[in-house]
Amino acid sequence: MQKKQQIFDNTEIAFSLKNDSELERAYFLFKMISIEPLVRIGTATTNFALKANLPIEGLIRSTVFDHFCGGVNEEDCLHVIDKMYSKGVSSVLDYSVEGKENESEFDNAVEKVLKIIDFAKNLDPIPIAVFKPTGLGRIYLYEKVGNGKALSENEEKEWNDVVERYNIICSKAKENDIAVLIDAEESWMQNAADWLATKMMKKYNTQKAIVFNTLQMYRHDRLDFLKNEHEKANKEGYFLGYKLVRGAYMEKEHNRAKEQNYESPICKNKLATDENFDKGLNYIIDNLECISLFSGTHNEESTYLLLDLMKQNGLENNDSRIWFGQLYGMSDHISFNLANLGYNVAKYIPFGPVKDVMPYLIRRAEENTSVAGQTGRELKLLNIEKKRRRTL
Repeated sequence: MQKKQQIFDNTEIAFSLKNDSELERAYFLFKMISIEPLVRIGTATTNFALKANLPIEGLIRSTVFDHFCGGVNEEDCLHVIDKMYSKGVSSVLDYSVEGKENESEFDNAVEKVLKIIDFAKNLDPIPIAVFKPTGLGRIYLYEKVGNGKALSENEEKEWNDVVERYNIICSKAKENDIAVLIDAEESWMQNAADWLATKMMKKYNTQKAIVFNTLQMYRHDRLDFLKNEHEKANKEGYFLGYKLVRGAYMEKEHNRAKEQNYESPICKNKLATDENFDKGLNYIIDNLECISLFSGTHNEESTYLLLDLMKQNGLENNDSRIWFGQLYGMSDHISFNLANLGYNVAKYIPFGPVKDVMPYLIRRAEENTSVAGQTGRELKLLNIEKKRRRTL
């Protein structure tokens, strides 16, 4: 265990890209995020100010936006991408605009992802693209399809357009040999999103995993889902790709289950979620000949487990079927120390107009406030690095 601890304790490697002022800004931000009432007040105030068109975008851009986002467009992110790749960390450009409702906005999201794939085919630092299901179609439509409800003639056409958007992106990804991750969202729309992801895997994962679905392992049904999908893929002869995460909509899931009087899909406690995630890692590594893995976690113990599983199975650090992923602005001690040892590591880099990316930024702030120990860990490591630099 001592050896393992040393992997992530090296703050010099973890924060090698941050100058002293960026280190101070990160410390200040996580200090603010650690105060829950401040996050609540700040969220409400920021939402009000943006809706009222008050001139606060500059302030947001120079603080929380620049810490958690790469820029307002793809080109704006290039300096971040290049800097990280100089330390062996790749990038997943994530157009983090969400909650849109009309067809032109969905078509615009497709164009953004296609542009990222074009970017990626010419840039080694971007091996993976990503999109959100609700970036390509209305959540109401996913929900209706997922529940097997009859669609009106207009809805049928609308759903066919969603399927075509998936095809356009996945076809372009395969053509350029760029993996594409399909994010998971709320459970009540996920059935249709899963069905579509599987459809794309059957069509495009004929030689290896190009299309990856996402499993939120805080859902107690996801391990069985993974096993069932594996059985189908074996029978029909295609490869699977899965991004494993714990999950991002817990409060919303619990509230809706309570309001509508059904059993929550979320595991009964954090321990059960951790066990579910780790069982997912074990299952995929046991079946790596068919399933590729993107392990999206900030959890050190799960990361250690995956390192052990790779070693036990005689896998190379840079095995192309296994990626480690964290969010930009968080868990640099995991990302950069893993990359330093030759593992495949990619940071999710959100980008988009400041106003449109605010829902994402608010989720990040709330997540860091609610996840026990996460913000404290960031503060501790930042503090260690500040002290280390003062002794030089």
